[in-house]
Amino acid sequence: MSSDAIIPPFRSGAIDNPNLPTPDFPAQEQRFPGLAQEMTPQPDHGETSYRGTGRLKGKRALITGGDSGIGAAAAIAFAREGADVAITYLPDEQPDADRVVAIIQAEGRTAIAIPGDLREEAFCKEMVESAVSQLGGLDVLVNNAGRQQFCNNLEDLTTQDFDATMKTNVYAPFWVTKAALPHMDKGASIIVTSSVQAFSPSAHLFDYAQSKAANVAFAQSLAKQLAPRGIRVNAVCPGPYWTALQISGGQPTDKATEHGKSQPLGRPGQPVEIAPIYVLLASDEGSYITGEYFGSVGGGGL
Repeated sequence: MSSDAIIPPFRSGAIDNPNLPTPDFPAQEQRFPGLAQEMTPQPDHGETSYRGTGRLKGKRALITGGDSGIGAAAAIAFAREGADVAITYLPDEQPDADRVVAIIQAEGRTAIAIPGDLREEAFCKEMVESAVSQLGGLDVLVNNAGRQQFCNNLEDLTTQDFDATMKTNVYAPFWVTKAALPHMDKGASIIVTSSVQAFSPSAHLFDYAQSKAANVAFAQSLAKQLAPRGIRVNAVCPGPYWTALQISGGQPTDKATEHGKSQPLGRPGQPVEIAPIYVLLASDEGSYITGEYFGSVGGGGL
């Protein structure tokens, strides 16, 4: 077998790789939801580093929050693996979404962009119907969109903010999945993005941590319900990843500059580094994987 017969899915990620930034990062703040293209350093979503091997050929995927961060990395990886992809995002995130759509199209795949607010049940239903109509069906659903806003004191956490987090992180996956299931057949896959916060909550992420614990229960319970229908459900639990979520209110500025520094690998993950997990769970190679949660936290464990 020739040395180039097996192509690795993404660039080697050795800890001393100069292409993988380590803290401390420049102090930076953006208004929520933030734009990845305005971050320093810019996250690696796999724009040039992810190489596909056809593992999702012919599949049709819907990814919420697919404009940047982990959602964008999954969208790019899915396209390079042969899938057609629809992404949803907030209207303010249009510049990032445009970049992802262009990359998907450059792979010769169909790219569907659907802006809107997942906190509205009506939009969730309309978005699913639009994606299914334009993709011609649905094989993979990634409930990835999330809201994370730090708050140091419970007394300062307003009902409005608590509600916004729960609507985005808990209600939306329920609404979107409920709307998508009539269009999903045996062999389909549902993936929800949870977090290490589900297992080791930070004091300043009180509402976010609760919502991420709910995401794990969502995957484990729904997996049992849908197993007789041949539909798999799993959760992915990232640790500290370098995304716009962190510098647009997700972390205090001083914590964001040191994001990932305390992990054994000494840095945050780049979105492209978690994309292969989503590819596995979306692919037929993951046909016996359901009701599980997958960690990727830089050595700190779940």
